Amino acid sequence: MRRNKQAPRIKIISHRGASGHRPEHTMGSYELGARYGGDFIEVDLVATKDGHLIARHESEIGHTTDVAGRPEFADRRTTRTVDGREVTGWFAQDFTLAEVKTLRAVERVPDVRPDNAALDGRFEIPTLGEIIELAKKLTAELGRPIGVYPETKHPAHHVSAGLELEPPLIAALRESGLAGPEPEVPVFLQSFEAESLKKLRELELPLVQLMGTEEHWLPLTTPEGLAEVAAFADAIGPAKALVVPRDDNGDLGEPTSLVADAHEAGLLVHPYTFRSENTYLPTSLRSGTDPNAFGSFAAEYEAFFAAGVDGVFTDHSRHAFLAREIFLEEG
Repeated sequence: MRRNKQAPRIKIISHRGASGHRPEHTMGSYELGARYGGDFIEVDLVATKDGHLIARHESEIGHTTDVAGRPEFADRRTTRTVDGREVTGWFAQDFTLAEVKTLRAVERVPDVRPDNAALDGRFEIPTLGEIIELAKKLTAELGRPIGVYPETKHPAHHVSAGLELEPPLIAALRESGLAGPEPEVPVFLQSFEAESLKKLRELELPLVQLMGTEEHWLPLTTPEGLAEVAAFADAIGPAKALVVPRDDNGDLGEPTSLVADAHEAGLLVHPYTFRSENTYLPTSLRSGTDPNAFGSFAAEYEAFFAAGVDGVFTDHSRHAFLAREIFLEEG
């Protein structure tokens, strides 16, 4: 293993924690992600009815908590329009924090991760403040920085609900000593919505413009588009296919120019999301016939590391850590 004490340039971003090993967005998942080698705890933020920021992948919490089985909340089931799409379920914005704290997390993809599903009901739903305190605790305990990497989820939807995400996020980071050029632990702030990022610029923290593969994102991946992003952000978080696409057989193709173009614009590149199960891997990297078994994940990381990315969002922090160690040793 590498003996150089300098922190590696390539950062491991524990996507919703070690979500390949624990139910996502739980304290158990976050802690394990750091202990497995992650440099950052990645957090999706939504707001409760009383304005508290909690960690859930979406405002609709029926797929990641036990709320659907709680008769006292049966009447909260509703249909809302989120970013132009109708969604039916239970929404964080209809619950107070005290009510959310009575719920327990469940595995979002139990068919893929049955071992995680065995932990359903063990973990409560964490708040941003609790996650920041965990990052500080782990930084002290592990002897290396464990940062936080919050995402504002559907911020325009929250504005329409009268629950703007940015003011409580700004307040929480300032109160926790995580604002300014030298925060107590490292911080990146991410969003798919540029307007949300612009509201966070006052914190003087690195901002990450997320990008999907849908056609409306493609103009931002050009040199001209990246220059526009660089006017307000410090990094991009592109879907993996924008960096190394897959061919018609589902195998990795040649890297695009996105990393080089982003670096030319002064932007870091943190692609999402790396997962080790066969069902998510390129065709030629799958092992055996079990879609949920781990395949040759290290080869996928290597292709992206070689393409020059500056970090990776991963559900399996330990696998990313080992792949990075091998890549740096061989490099």
